[in-house]
Amino acid sequence: MRIAWAAVLVFGTLLTACGMANAAGTTVPEPFQGHDDSSQYSIDYSDLSAILKVVVVDTGRSTRRVASEADDLTGTRVKAKIKKTANEANRFYYETFEDDEEAAAFLKNIQASLEALPTEAPLEHFSRDEQLAYWLNLYNVTVLNEVIAVYPRNNLKKYVTGKNSIFSKKLLTVAGIPLSLDDIQYTILKQNYDNDPLIMYGLYKGIIGGPNIRKSAYTGSDVYRALKNNAIEFINSNRGTYIQNEKTFRVSSLYERNKTYFSDFESDLSAHLLNFLEGQERNALQAASKIKANIDDWSVTDLGGTHRRVGGSLADSRAALMDSVKSTVPADGGGFTAAAVGAGSSFMAAKGRQLSLARIDPSLLEVLQDIDEKRLSENQRKSSVNIEELESSPGDTDNESSDAPDNNQ
Repeated sequence: MRIAWAAVLVFGTLLTACGMANAAGTTVPEPFQGHDDSSQYSIDYSDLSAILKVVVVDTGRSTRRVASEADDLTGTRVKAKIKKTANEANRFYYETFEDDEEAAAFLKNIQASLEALPTEAPLEHFSRDEQLAYWLNLYNVTVLNEVIAVYPRNNLKKYVTGKNSIFSKKLLTVAGIPLSLDDIQYTILKQNYDNDPLIMYGLYKGIIGGPNIRKSAYTGSDVYRALKNNAIEFINSNRGTYIQNEKTFRVSSLYERNKTYFSDFESDLSAHLLNFLEGQERNALQAASKIKANIDDWSVTDLGGTHRRVGGSLADSRAALMDSVKSTVPADGGGFTAAAVGAGSSFMAAKGRQLSLARIDPSLLEVLQDIDEKRLSENQRKSSVNIEELESSPGDTDNESSDAPDNNQ
C-alpha cells in the first residue's frame, strides 16, 4: 500500500508545466490531464503484441462480397440467414481461452499491469501520443477479458449496449480513479483529443459490427497511422457503409451510438466518411439525400460463431500462444524468463507489479525518484512516504482491484 500512497503524494505535489495549464474547465480526472509532448519516454507492450500476433486472425480488407448462403439446416427446408458482414472483421481466438484458466490469467495480468502503470509512472510524463496508445490498449484488453468471461455467447448486443453494458460498468481503477470504458472514451479521450472521431476506430467492441482488433498493440510512435488504417478498413466494409438506393446511404449503427463526435450528425458524418471512403460508395454517399445508421452485427468476433466451420486444432493455437508469450515476461535480473504462463497464474500474480515496471523506461524511474527526493527535502512532515519502492523487489505486491464505469459504445 505504500506505493499507492506515494503515488497520491506525487500527484498532489507535482505541478508540471506539461499540459496542466489547459486543465481549467475539463472534467478529465486530474491524474490524466497533464502531458509532456517533448517526452522521449515510451511504454512497452511486447507481451500484449505477442498474444495478439498469435490469437488474432487478420481477415484483410473487405471485398464487399456477400457471404454465400448456408446449407439447409438438418431436417428442415429453412436456410440460415447470412449477413452481408459475416465474412468481415478480424477474428480473435476466443476458443483458445475457453475453459483455459491459465491462458485467461495471462491476459488478465496484462490488464492488471496496464492498470497499475500510471501509479508507478504518472501519465503526465508521457506525450499525448504515448498516452493515447496506453488508453487504447487498456480499453481493448479489458474488452477482450470481458468477452472471454461470457464466451461462447455469440450475440453480444445486451452486453455492449444499454445502461448495464460492459462499457458502462466501473471495471478499472487507474491511479486511484474508478473508471468505466465509457469514461475512457467519452471523458478522457474525447476531451484530451479534441473529440477526434478517428479515435473511435481504435476502440474494439468485441463484435463484428465494430472496429477491428489488431494483430499488435498500439504504440505511441505509430498510433495515428494505425487508427487511420482501422478507419479505412471499417468505413470501406459492409460493416461500416452500404448503398441502399440512390437516395439512402446506410452506415453502421456505431455512428448513431457515437453521435457525440458529430454535432451536425449527417453533415459532419458525411464529411468524415468522405475522408476515407473509396469506390462507388463514395459517389453514392455524395449523391444520397439521407444517411441511415442501421447496419448492425452483434456477433462476437470469434473464428466461427454459432456456425463453426474452421478446421484445425485449437490446441495448436494454444501451444503457439504459450510459446509466444514466454519470451516477453521480464526475469528478475533483467532479460526475460521462460517461466511466464507455464509456471501458472500464481507466478503471474507475484510478478504483476514487476510487469508494470518493466513497461517503463528506467530513466523515467530515476526522474521520479529525483522529484521525490526534492519533495521530501521540502516536506519533512511526510518524509516516511516515498516512491523508493519503485525499484524494490517483486516480493512486495500491491494490487489495486478495479471496479466499473459508464456510457455505451
